[in-house]
Amino acid sequence: TEKGIKAREEIVDIYAHWVDSSRIITSNVWSAELSKLVANAFLAQRISSVNSISALCEKTEADINEVSKAIGKDARIGNKFLKSSVGFGGSCFKKDILNLVYICESYGLNEVARYWESVVTMNDYQIGRFVHNMISSMFGTVAGKRIVLMGFAFKADTGDTRESPAIYVARKLLDEHVSMVITDPKALDNARTELGKQADMVTFEKDPYAAAKGAHALAVLTEWEEYKKLDYKKIFGAMEKPAFIFDGRDLLDHKSLFETGFNVFPLGKPALSHLK
Repeated sequence: TEKGIKAREEIVDIYAHWVDSSRIITSNVWSAELSKLVANAFLAQRISSVNSISALCEKTEADINEVSKAIGKDARIGNKFLKSSVGFGGSCFKKDILNLVYICESYGLNEVARYWESVVTMNDYQIGRFVHNMISSMFGTVAGKRIVLMGFAFKADTGDTRESPAIYVARKLLDEHVSMVITDPKALDNARTELGKQADMVTFEKDPYAAAKGAHALAVLTEWEEYKKLDYKKIFGAMEKPAFIFDGRDLLDHKSLFETGFNVFPLGKPALSHLK
């Protein structure tokens, strides 16, 4: 409408005071709405795509990092969002994809809806696969074992736990009757809130060394930079044996951990295990 066009021009004039005009895009309302949803859907799709290949890499003994590096050299693909992980989280990706699914369904585009829904399905699969791998690697049961979740925020440098993969990992493991410890430099209060009544079954410990004492396994769920700098020989010495580490963020030096004595289970590459 004429009134809408005038309003758009006024908003453009406001933003033009600090944003170069070449970077200001104008569109109709539907294009603007879909652009926001589709941007997050495409980013999440990249994560689910590389995570799906990480499962194949583990079966074939390929290395997901080598595959990601190779395809990332193709300028048509690029190297962003090609790192395998336990899954995506945060307040936007899942919400925006499901919004996109709903819109598609409302217009009878059921095949399109199922396509985008599969991005979330793959994310759920990756989280479930991570937990299943923990259980199967630890002799088929984790009941009564002390397991430390290293990180609960959905990403590093924030206390935000909304839709964090750690929530679902924690709940699945608690259903298996583990003795759980959660450590995170910023997100412990939010972790308690997210887990609700199940929080009574969890020990919350900010100090990762104290958390690891007597543990059977560590699961790295947030890519905190400080986790790279921990003394893992000290941690290994304080853990029960055999000691397991499941790196859900491809954060640590797996070869060094293996040489220390850990049984190391990364995503998208062969496990390094002392167990025969």
